[in-house]
Amino acid sequence: MYLTDASMSSRSDVGRTEGASIAFGGMWPSDMKGQQSQPVRVFLVDEDRHIRNVISQELMRDPRTLLVGQASSYKEARKSIFSQEFDVLLIDLSTGEGQGAELLESIQLKRPEVLCIAISASENDDAAMDALKRGAVGYLVKNSWFGSYLQAVLEVANGGAAISPRVAKKIIPKIFKASMQGENISTHKKFESLTEREIDILKLIAQGKSTQEVASHLEISPLTVATHVKNIYGKMQVRTRAQAVRYAMLTGII
Repeated sequence: MYLTDASMSSRSDVGRTEGASIAFGGMWPSDMKGQQSQPVRVFLVDEDRHIRNVISQELMRDPRTLLVGQASSYKEARKSIFSQEFDVLLIDLSTGEGQGAELLESIQLKRPEVLCIAISASENDDAAMDALKRGAVGYLVKNSWFGSYLQAVLEVANGGAAISPRVAKKIIPKIFKASMQGENISTHKKFESLTEREIDILKLIAQGKSTQEVASHLEISPLTVATHVKNIYGKMQVRTRAQAVRYAMLTGII
């Protein structure tokens, strides 16, 4: 089921005042993304109606987030996901025989400013690593995620990551092992051809800034930013923003 901006906005207004007091006490820092005047916009893809209801109700009750749309299938998601404006994508990877992973990778290629959080019923560390390699900045296991989805959305929107603890415990040693095996040395050459401007853009991307925000910060057009990002991907031989940032962190560029 897909909800338009208008229908979602009208529904999200209901209980917002109450939700604000329930979700957090005190003032939300003014320098954090998720202000009431400009909430973090979320699109949700999950075939499980119960999960969609749980997540949508949680997000709509808090003034820091706005659920602008949702889809119950990958086919339905493709009809709107590339035209709808949103900041964070919550996408279930449990079904569809790899279609979710393909959609995740596709949106990272076409809209690298979107932050993606994978949702899955699997705690398999290989599945989690695959999602992260495809560009996800979060991996939440449905039956073992004890935090809130709201918390996860706000975390990634402000430059962090959201990974279920049990999964994180499994994948951190793998990431550490990969870096210790000299991956940082082999990838260093990929940065030698980056221009100073491209490195500046890469650093801003690592901070979680959108294409528009990078453009504003550097006083250039969004189209110019997109062109630089495309060049960065080509020079680094990567396909997603997450991969580019990961390599940059391993080599000490950022």
